[in-house]
Amino acid sequence: MTDIQNLGDVRALLQTLPAGDVQAAENARAREPQLTKPGGSLGRLEDIAEWLATWQGRHPARVERIKVAVFAGNHGVTAQGVSAFPPEVTFQMVANFEAGGAAINQLCGVAGADLEVVALDLDNPTRDFSQEPAMDDAECTAAFRRGMEAVGADYDVICLGEMGIGNTTPAAAIAHAIHGGEAGDWVGPGTGVEGDALALKVRVVADAVQRHKPAFGDGLDVLASVGGRELAAIAGAITQARLNRQPVVLDGYVCGAAAAALAAAAASTRCLRQAASLHSCSISVTRGRTPGPRTRTPSMSKANAADDTIFFRSAAMLLGCTIDGGCVSMCQSVSCPSPNGYVFPGGQFKSS
Repeated sequence: MTDIQNLGDVRALLQTLPAGDVQAAENARAREPQLTKPGGSLGRLEDIAEWLATWQGRHPARVERIKVAVFAGNHGVTAQGVSAFPPEVTFQMVANFEAGGAAINQLCGVAGADLEVVALDLDNPTRDFSQEPAMDDAECTAAFRRGMEAVGADYDVICLGEMGIGNTTPAAAIAHAIHGGEAGDWVGPGTGVEGDALALKVRVVADAVQRHKPAFGDGLDVLASVGGRELAAIAGAITQARLNRQPVVLDGYVCGAAAAALAAAAASTRCLRQAASLHSCSISVTRGRTPGPRTRTPSMSKANAADDTIFFRSAAMLLGCTIDGGCVSMCQSVSCPSPNGYVFPGGQFKSS
């Protein structure tokens, strides 16, 4: 793993990220019409199979080993009343993951995936970014580095999720800072705030972005100023996976915000092609219940690969199972002529 000592090192690293493998993508695309199935009949799975080949740099792609990393952090901004639950719930949720009692544990068991839960200094929440920067350079770098360490080089696909009471507030602040619009475009109920509490959350995000705007040199500055440790760790994990040529599945809004900060940092170091590639090496899974990703997620990551009904970190693993069962079967299917030379009619799959 590359030695990262500060955010300047991260910026330098982002200039070296490898691109996708164009030949592997072309091989996957050429193989699809040879399979004994109607053209387009597997819908998005056909696109995902090509995406896997592109970022693994090989065809056929493999999904024999899946790593799921769930990063957990606490946030000082919860002191402003932006969450329906106290930070203590983060500890409880992490304990449930570690005891094997959450949905993600069951899904990992079904898929034979390795799960790691990474609790990031839960006893020391980030600072309240409505008053001061959430993290300094050293704190943000340490979290970024921990995310890189969690990836592991021997996996075919990396699925990333998060847990942190109040973390849709930093996610909304990052999205608002990077993509603009109104703060309300990016703020949703999170764990269930509504009415006056939701209006307060919008104001906190708007005021914080305005307060820290002079310090926003690039996406990493945004991440340190209004982000959180789990978001920085997700950014680090995406970066390491990119270096390892491992496709990444991102679960939802918070992960998408971390990816957006990373892509914005790459763009500001004049790695525009790599920034575009950075978007396309990750798939965002869920839209969840927060309005922001429902309208904006395509600008934060490659695409949505599941509908709104799946919520929280179990969704990334669910898509991992789907990739495992569908895309790999597609990659490994035997191509053969149909009886009497019949060719299945093509047709573009259209989702509702």
